Amino acid sequence: MTTTSRVPVTLVTRAAPGVEVRDLTVVYKTPLGELPALRGVSMIVEPGTITGIVGESGSGKSTLALSLLNAVQPPGRIAGGSVEIDGLGDVLTLGGEELRQARGRHLGYVFQAAQNSLNPLKTVGKQLLDLGRSHGVRDGRALVRDAMSLLERMGLDGARVLDSHQHQLSGGMRQRVGIMLALVLNAHLVILDEPTTALDMITQATILRIVREVHQERGLTTLMVTHDIGVAAEVTDRLAVMYGGRLVEHGPTREVLGAPRHPYTQGLIQAIPRLSGDITQARALPGRPPTLGTLPSAGCVFRERCPRRMDVCETDDPLAVAHGDRSVACHAVELPTPGVRVERATPAARVPSGAEEDHT
Repeated sequence: MTTTSRVPVTLVTRAAPGVEVRDLTVVYKTPLGELPALRGVSMIVEPGTITGIVGESGSGKSTLALSLLNAVQPPGRIAGGSVEIDGLGDVLTLGGEELRQARGRHLGYVFQAAQNSLNPLKTVGKQLLDLGRSHGVRDGRALVRDAMSLLERMGLDGARVLDSHQHQLSGGMRQRVGIMLALVLNAHLVILDEPTTALDMITQATILRIVREVHQERGLTTLMVTHDIGVAAEVTDRLAVMYGGRLVEHGPTREVLGAPRHPYTQGLIQAIPRLSGDITQARALPGRPPTLGTLPSAGCVFRERCPRRMDVCETDDPLAVAHGDRSVACHAVELPTPGVRVERATPAARVPSGAEEDHT
């Protein structure tokens, strides 16, 4: 990916941007001191792709997503690394008005709990106009027309929704409002944080269809944070698997799910309940995900739960090694895995603990 120098936000290109994350480290202040929620995360998001970020609760998915907007809030802070986005440069060097204008104009974010991103005291229409004014939109009527068009394409009555407060809308409707607000200023990098959480299956399918259609028609680069492997299998081109604040596997979705190489990715898929066949084939991952206080300071973060643990895992943090179009961070990845048979994930599959909210 070619990294562009930083330019005023009003002059950015409208082509789908690429993203390059380098050695990103995010820490949170705790009674035990500053502990890393992300440590040395590096990845490239190709322009025009949909990339899924999956992992159990506490793996660092949402922290990574917020870092792309330079939006990590205290007690967290970005302690190192860079986030280069085409047309903006390193987002971590932006601040003040420049950063505020980048959010919305260039970077769109759909929050995990849609109701938390809406003001309960204002109608959706008033919040839309506030958004436009804050970004210097002079033609409010055109903004409303664009918003209504987006809402109607998503199967909603645009006029009714804009005249409604959040409590008058269902969860699926609020989620679609969040997508509209993220797109109405023509942002071309869109981040969706658990866009289908707590939605019924029909509404979930509708949201995923909207994501695919809008991504293609508007020429977006999209990142989707999810616990749900089925969601990732349904809509993403590439998949990034996170554990304990590390990126452990990254590559084309079909390859990662069809032939996972990291023991954690294998464990996630093997834990998925089967809809047919021998249901006893599903095996839960042993142990529990680490917390900030239990993350090891050295060695592999997955070693306590890993069936292929070796002595080197105790002392050396595995580096991400490229294998064609994929990367895997595991000391044992080159060794054969006796008896492991991994099936392709089904659309109904979910990561264990998928109902939990990801606070990191």
